[in-house]
Amino acid sequence: FILISCGISKSLKHIPEISSYSLQQPKVEKLNDSVFYFKDNFLAKNSHQIWEMYNAGNALQLGYNNGALSQGLMHYQEKVFFDKVKDFVPSKFKQIILRNTLQWYTRNIHKNIRNDFQTELYGISRYSSDEFDFIAPKFQRTLSLHAAHDIGHALQDLMIVGCSSLAVWDEYSENGELLIGRAFDFYAGDDFSKNKMIQFVKPDDGIPFMSVSWPGMIGVASGMNKNGITVTINAGKSKIPLSAKTPISLVTREILQFASTIDEAIEIAKKRNVFVSESILVGSGKERKAVIIEVSPKNFGVYKVQNSSKLICTNHFQSVEFKNDKKNQNQIENSHSEYRYERLNELIFQNEKLSFTKMASVLRNRFGLKEEILGNGNEKAINQLLAHHAVIFSPEKGLVWVSANPYQLGEFVSYDLNKIFSETPKIGNLESQEFLIPKDDFIDSPEFKNYENYRKQDRILDEAIHSKKDISEEFIKNYIELNPELWIVYYKSGKYFYEKGNYEKAKLYFEKSLSKVISSIPEKENVEKYLKKTKRKI
Repeated sequence: FILISCGISKSLKHIPEISSYSLQQPKVEKLNDSVFYFKDNFLAKNSHQIWEMYNAGNALQLGYNNGALSQGLMHYQEKVFFDKVKDFVPSKFKQIILRNTLQWYTRNIHKNIRNDFQTELYGISRYSSDEFDFIAPKFQRTLSLHAAHDIGHALQDLMIVGCSSLAVWDEYSENGELLIGRAFDFYAGDDFSKNKMIQFVKPDDGIPFMSVSWPGMIGVASGMNKNGITVTINAGKSKIPLSAKTPISLVTREILQFASTIDEAIEIAKKRNVFVSESILVGSGKERKAVIIEVSPKNFGVYKVQNSSKLICTNHFQSVEFKNDKKNQNQIENSHSEYRYERLNELIFQNEKLSFTKMASVLRNRFGLKEEILGNGNEKAINQLLAHHAVIFSPEKGLVWVSANPYQLGEFVSYDLNKIFSETPKIGNLESQEFLIPKDDFIDSPEFKNYENYRKQDRILDEAIHSKKDISEEFIKNYIELNPELWIVYYKSGKYFYEKGNYEKAKLYFEKSLSKVISSIPEKENVEKYLKKTKRKI
C-alpha cells in the first residue's frame, strides 16, 4: 500500500494543460426531458429512443459542452458501471484492493494520451458525479473509464466482446461501392446499453466525425468521418502488460479526427502504444477499399486482402506479423472467432451483391454454418442477441445506419454526414427518413418474447447456483422450454442438480448439453469435465 500510494500520488493530481483554450461556460436550456441545447450544440432523443448529440468547438469547449448537455445521463452511466463492478467484486475489502491496483495500473495513462483529448476529458469530468470521488478524482476517473474495456481485457483476458465486422466492394456490393457492417457485441448489462448515444462532433482542429457509444464516452468503437474514413474495433487475445497505455478507443478517435486516407490511419495507429490486442477495420470511401490494422503491446501488422473485394474481421489476427503468435493461434483453434469468420463468408456468397438492407439481414442472422440451429444467444452466431449496437457505413455516399434497441433488431436509423456537417443542423432533425431500415420481424415473434424471458430466468438460475438456493424442477423445465436449442440451458440445469447432489439428473442434462452446438472448445471441455465428475459421483 505504501508503494502504491507513492507511485500514484503524482498521477492523481495531474491535470492537462488547458490555458491555451478559450471557453464559454455552457448554460444549457431544456426544452423537455428529451431535448437540451446550448447555442448550436444539442442533445436530443429521437423517435427510435436513441440519443443524438451535436457538438462543435475546441477541445475544452467540446468537453464542457458534452458534460453539460449529458450530465444526467453520465451520472446514470457511471452508476450502472460501478454497480456492475460491485456485482463482480462484492467484497468491500477486495473492492479496495481492486481500486488501489487499478490506480497503480493506470498511473501512467495520461502520458500516453494526447493533450487535446485529455483536455476534452477534463471538460467532461467537471460534470461527473460526486458519488464516486472515493474511487479517484473526477478527471482521473474519467481517464480510467475510457480504458475500462482495455483494462478488463488486459487484466483478465476478458472476451466480453465477440464482435463481427465485414467490408465489401466491387463485385460483392450493390453498385460496386464500399459497404461496411459491424455488430458491437459489448455487453455490460441491460442498463448500460439503455442510453445509446450517437455523437456528431465538429472539432475546431481536424475532421468532423460521428461515433456510436454511450454517455460520457469520447473514444470511438464505431464511427465515420466526413472524409469517408470508417473505424470499428474487434478485440483479440492479449498478454498482460505492466501498465495501462493508450486506450484503443482513443486511437480510433484520433484516426477519425485526423486521417483522410488509409495510410494516414496506419501511421496514427503505428505511433501509439496500446496495452491490449485489437483489430481495427478501417474503410476509405475515396479509395474504395478497407484494411485491418492489427495492434498489440509488442507487435503491429496490417492485413490487406489480395485479389478480393471482401474483408472479414472477427476476433483473431490475419496479418503475416501475427502468423506465429501463440495467443492468436490459440484463439483461432479454441474460440468461436473462426466459426463466425466462416459464417460471414458464407452469408456474403448467399446474398450475392450486398445492399444496405441485405447488410442489415447479415448482421441480424441468428443461425450457424449451413443454417445450423444454434439456440438464441449462442456466441457462434453473428447476432448473439446482446449487441450494444450495430452499424452500417456507406463511406462513398457519407451515409451511416445505426441500430435502435433491442440489440441490432430495431430499426436501422440513417444519417447523412454530408448534410449534417455542411451546415449547423436543427435540433432533432438529423435523421434521413428515406433510408430507414425497418425493424426485424423477429421482435414481434413468440420466440423473441421467450428469449427475453429466458434471460431473466437465466439470472435467477445463476443466483440459485451461486448461493445454493432451492428452485423447483418446474422452474428448470420452464427455463429450458424458453430456449430449448441453446446448449447452456442444459449445462446450467445440470450444474444446479450437481451442486444439489442429484447426480442422475445432472448427468442427463450434461449429456443433453453435449448434443447441442457449444460455443467454443473450452466450454465444451468444461461440460465434458462436469459429466466425468458426475459419473464418478454416481
